[in-house]
Amino acid sequence: MSFERAGVCTLDCPDTCSLTVTVDADRVVKVRGSDALPYTEGVICNKVAHHSCEFVHGSRRLRTPLKRIGPRGSERFARISWEHALDTIYQRVTGVIGRWGREAVMPLNYAGPHGMLAYDSMSLRFFHKLGASLLFRGSMCGAVRNEAWVGTYGGVPGIGPEAAAQAKLNVVWGNNATVTNVHLVRNIHASRRRGGRLVVVDPLRTKIAEQADLHLTPRPSTDVLLGFALAVELERLGAHNAAFIAKHVSGYDEFMRLARDWPPEKAAEACGVAASDICTFARWLAEADPLVIAPGNGLERSRNGGSGVRAAVALPALLGKLSATSGVVLCARFAFPKTPDKLTRTDLIPASTRTLNILDIGRHLERDDIDPPLRALFIYNHNPIVVHPDQNRMRKGLLREDIFLVGIDVAMTESMQLCDVVLPAATHFECDDLYPSYGHHWLQRGEPVIPPVGESLPNTEIFRRLAARFGFDDTCFKATDRELMDAAIDGAHPYMQGVKPSEVSTSAALRMAPPDGRPLALFDNLMPATPSGKIELASDALAQRWGPHARLPRFRPRASEFPLALVSPASDKRITSTWLGSDDGNGEPSPLLMHPEDARARRLDGAKSVRVWNDLGSVILPLRITDAVRRGVVASEKGAWLATSETGTTINALVSADDKADLAKGACYNDTRVEVELA
Repeated sequence: MSFERAGVCTLDCPDTCSLTVTVDADRVVKVRGSDALPYTEGVICNKVAHHSCEFVHGSRRLRTPLKRIGPRGSERFARISWEHALDTIYQRVTGVIGRWGREAVMPLNYAGPHGMLAYDSMSLRFFHKLGASLLFRGSMCGAVRNEAWVGTYGGVPGIGPEAAAQAKLNVVWGNNATVTNVHLVRNIHASRRRGGRLVVVDPLRTKIAEQADLHLTPRPSTDVLLGFALAVELERLGAHNAAFIAKHVSGYDEFMRLARDWPPEKAAEACGVAASDICTFARWLAEADPLVIAPGNGLERSRNGGSGVRAAVALPALLGKLSATSGVVLCARFAFPKTPDKLTRTDLIPASTRTLNILDIGRHLERDDIDPPLRALFIYNHNPIVVHPDQNRMRKGLLREDIFLVGIDVAMTESMQLCDVVLPAATHFECDDLYPSYGHHWLQRGEPVIPPVGESLPNTEIFRRLAARFGFDDTCFKATDRELMDAAIDGAHPYMQGVKPSEVSTSAALRMAPPDGRPLALFDNLMPATPSGKIELASDALAQRWGPHARLPRFRPRASEFPLALVSPASDKRITSTWLGSDDGNGEPSPLLMHPEDARARRLDGAKSVRVWNDLGSVILPLRITDAVRRGVVASEKGAWLATSETGTTINALVSADDKADLAKGACYNDTRVEVELA
């Protein structure tokens, strides 16, 4: 007999939807939205609705521990017991430490599940106690916009996405929102039904761009110039709020001195947009109240990504439009009173332990250019071969036989296929977890809806068992999942309204709000948390962290021998690399979108497939000629698995891991230069 249970979507998406899961005979048979989270109102994306059952029970699901018995990459594995797996890991890792030292071991994990326990809790306690190398993960995604926001406003959340429903103008900037931000789009539609306008800034004509009143298509990495031009035109219109700026903004004069070098006519030429569109955009910004700006991940993924985000989020400050109804939908993570030091026990980290940038790991593996070299990696919540830039380098590094690889995952991914020992992880339907969001202000808790499939275990239990096998007898390694929840969030914080994290209802999300219940919003019930207590358009804190160049947003031009800019938008078929390769045949390659004039110049009219290449590699993709992409830019969706490509590589093979953004040493996925020819 089937029954329904409450669940939460853990995947890498800002919406973190509440779910209703239908279970029959310990199998997930249906997943739909629930009303536990008022923001999502029972609506979920097609990806989760259509593919969750296969994700949990499909043929790729890992069900038992495995040990490699053939050459690395041969995909030859034998089933082993958990005891054998843990013994093997202990022997190999302690051998590495004995020869190379503790820092030769490192976790290589990222953001597969977004529950706080599965993401990193007991796992980091284990690695901190072990003394393994630390990993800076944010440079892969998120840290650039996070640093840009914190440098400007401090560690406070932006306005909740619900505000979009009442806005007179919504601005969606570098955000493929229809694919990655479904409920923001629903609120924008509500605004438009009330007569609100929509501006989209994106080099692609995405679905949300098709619905816009104004669509600007700047060249990749020129967003900062567009922001400067808008600031200049707003000044010309007399729209700068002098009283608000005098009281609440620092660095205004320095910011505007830079911005005035880029009036609309000059910026239009550099960005490749019409000056008249910039002026219209500025006029609408000046007229609109309320105003909501929703930047997306695409904005940060270039050499000028941090500057682009800073220029965009500065606009409401110049206008004085920050209130209970106006603001920027960004950095919701700061709505939650997280206690990461307590959760991950950073006090266990040995002094002077090094920190490595996740983007540099491929180079470190390939070249042994650090001391000690990396000789044992634990890959979990991550598929580095698919996700990392410079795919060929990462693949070459992971193919080395002298590096011991432990894999922990739900499915047999390309990265798991290279591991020496593979451990089966439980899905979010099979474990307890706590779910803040990076896109809204609601906290949720999830419980198992089915037992772990096969011999799989939750990440927390896997690392408890590893800690025990390594002889770590500290009480922190015996903490239950509920105890970990209470270590993850400060239950005494006013936003928690007296509710312990481990006791948040599974049938009703908890909104992070002050005791009066009003939604969090800057200049309503929050103020900037910068060193000055003001909005900082010039940031000494950013200069201290990232160098003098980071004090103000700036434009860095790029010269390249390759004429086309490659961007990689999100897919409507998968969430990053999750779902692709499921049993229903979602493994088709993502086509390359190319403007008709660019195709004609290369005599590609009528071509079925093309070779996309640069000095890092090449990939063969189907060609789709369309004016949905601007001239000089080509696009192919991110997250495809290697099996979809004739060359065994995907577009990440073309992305440099050495090119870094202007803040947080972030990845430049949307700042890749390529050429295209007939395959």
